[in-house]
Amino acid sequence: MILVQRARSLGRSIARRRPWGRAREDAAGAGGAPGDGPGDGLGDGLGSETGGGPGGGSGRWRGSLRRGWEAASRPFALALFQGDADPPAGTRRLRLKVPRRFEALVPYQGWSLVQVADVVLAVVLYGITISTTLAWNEAAARANAANPAIHGPAPLIFSYLTAIGVSLPVALRDRWPLAAWRVAAVLSPVVIWLTVTIGDGEPPYIITAIIMYLLVLYSVAVRCERRITSGVWVITVLTLWIVHPNSMFIATIIASVAVLFGYNVRARRTATARLVEEEQRTRQAEGAQAVLEERARIARELHDVVAHHMSVIAIQAEAVPLKAAGDVAQLEAGLAEIRGLSLEAIAELRQVLGVLRDPQGRTDTAPQPGLDRIDELISNARAAGLAVVVERSGPLHGQPQAVELSAYRIVQESLSNVMRHAPGATVAVEIARRGEELRLRIANSLGTDPGTASSGARSSGSGAGRGAGQGLVGMRERVALLGGTLVAGPVDGGGFEVVATLPVAERESV
Repeated sequence: MILVQRARSLGRSIARRRPWGRAREDAAGAGGAPGDGPGDGLGDGLGSETGGGPGGGSGRWRGSLRRGWEAASRPFALALFQGDADPPAGTRRLRLKVPRRFEALVPYQGWSLVQVADVVLAVVLYGITISTTLAWNEAAARANAANPAIHGPAPLIFSYLTAIGVSLPVALRDRWPLAAWRVAAVLSPVVIWLTVTIGDGEPPYIITAIIMYLLVLYSVAVRCERRITSGVWVITVLTLWIVHPNSMFIATIIASVAVLFGYNVRARRTATARLVEEEQRTRQAEGAQAVLEERARIARELHDVVAHHMSVIAIQAEAVPLKAAGDVAQLEAGLAEIRGLSLEAIAELRQVLGVLRDPQGRTDTAPQPGLDRIDELISNARAAGLAVVVERSGPLHGQPQAVELSAYRIVQESLSNVMRHAPGATVAVEIARRGEELRLRIANSLGTDPGTASSGARSSGSGAGRGAGQGLVGMRERVALLGGTLVAGPVDGGGFEVVATLPVAERESV
């Protein structure tokens, strides 16, 4: 046995020193001992890509080369065939609205000034290119007549194709920048051939084609992703090197400047869009947090009031019949005690609902205000320097108490915000009963104080700016509880407007 073990160890050491031995050992480690199944043998060890032999190394190299080729060719495939540009950024400042009398003739309600400028520039480039190539043709005809060895004029179709290749990409670059570059790339051989054949001067680039291509490069860099832009830039540099190597350096610098400028604009727009989205998410989170905090406060206060009194009332209602045992006097006394607890609970609930949003926690025991106290708010606002105009229409008396209270609070909050953020402004308050709805509209102009007028128009109705107060949140909650609607926001020309619609029908209590 000792001799057999030594012989086996010697055989393994010899096999490790030979390539076929390593292949067999690797194959045995992967699929069993040598000689077990069809995986045994020299050919299997050398041909396996996963066994660790020469075949496996070549397989990994082929996979790495294939992945590298795909990564290197992907930008060119996106630029030439598969890629697409981002949609144009919408802006109202650069749009021309179509007059109403021409809306039936024009398929669009508005025209982008950038697109109109591109069309005008395309027409100009088309005219300049046509006139230039026709002049070249005439000069080539005269030179050919004087010396037949000189190339004669080119067919007119090439002049028109050159003009189209120069003008069409400019007209397409704002809406379809990558398609504009592809059109320029397809028609550029015609432009270069005509310039080389009958043109004059070096390098063989007509000035209108240079302007067109730089504009298209800028648009591609602004509206396309980085891989597409890099593929377009590499194709441009290779084309410049093939067409005219002597001018490749300066032409590459000019093209690179256009690409870098466009990419910088894209980066700035992307960063701005991300900041806007982040700000919107922050505002939504703040609004949701304000609602949650308000609901938590309401829940805490109502739990303390309702849970305590309802528990006592339930216990009394169960204990009174047992305690009375048929005694009418004790039964009446127990019911009177239950009634007293109920009235006490109602009083405390009114106090909670009256001071819930009061940061000082003051107790308000006065009756809940309604539409009959709107004049007090108007007087206070006028005393504070606001010019308030009130318009009433329809029957306003006899509204449900919840509706009158909500209407009062909405007018109160709106006037308070105008006093804080737009002092000296003119305020229009409209209260109208229309069928089964009560409509409120409070609109203010810009304030007379130049330091706060602009900001007041934007923040009025939303509390004391960001992070202070929840005036607009509270108004929305009041309106939502009644099943109404509330719209608040800035108006054209400056100022702010709050429009609330409250149904006056009695809602079922929970």
